[in-house]
Amino acid sequence: MGQAGGVPDPLSLLRTAYGDLAALLQDLTDAEAVRPTGCAGWAVLDLAQHLVFDARRGLVATATPATGPADTDAVRYWADWHQSRAEADDDLWRTRVSASVAGGIEVLAEVHAETSAAVLVAAARLEPGTLLRTQGRVLTLGDLLSTLVVESAVHHLDLVRDLERPGPGPGPLAEVRRVLTGVLGSPLPEEWDDATAARRATGREPLSEADRARLGAAAQALPLLR
Repeated sequence: MGQAGGVPDPLSLLRTAYGDLAALLQDLTDAEAVRPTGCAGWAVLDLAQHLVFDARRGLVATATPATGPADTDAVRYWADWHQSRAEADDDLWRTRVSASVAGGIEVLAEVHAETSAAVLVAAARLEPGTLLRTQGRVLTLGDLLSTLVVESAVHHLDLVRDLERPGPGPGPLAEVRRVLTGVLGSPLPEEWDDATAARRATGREPLSEADRARLGAAAQALPLLR
């Protein structure tokens, strides 16, 4: 699979992101499942359920062809994503209810592994420029896969915030940085490594005065994702 929508080898990036996540989720204990994460208010189990939902989004999208033209891409998808506090609270409540009856972290890990593997198989059967529909938007397969990479990598960072576990790989983190840079419209500080860029640009880690000085007026636009 080649490049599409400016995303470097999106299927390879998603294969890495999903593989890293599957290994993490399958290794978590019940005690770790109730720990807090870098996503404020969300426990590990909540985020595991959310990641199952997002893999399901990818699977449905790869089986939902659309007519053109595309009305979003890997960057605009996130730039246009807005959720009110009430909507965010409802999202957490619904996710937590689902997670509470899912059967525990072991079951969610298995469901995520199966669903994400199916996404990879389905995506490999399509051309990168294939137009698909997700959440009412039309985009290419390559851009869809980027949205799944960003979701997976950012939440992988969230999951391991308080756990001694490996974070996402360099490829997915570099894609997060590429997308965040596109959303911001200007480069993120070179002093930030990709993991730091993901955390600070999404509001998961506070900006220092030095960060604000480096960013200048662009600091007012952060956080870029929530």
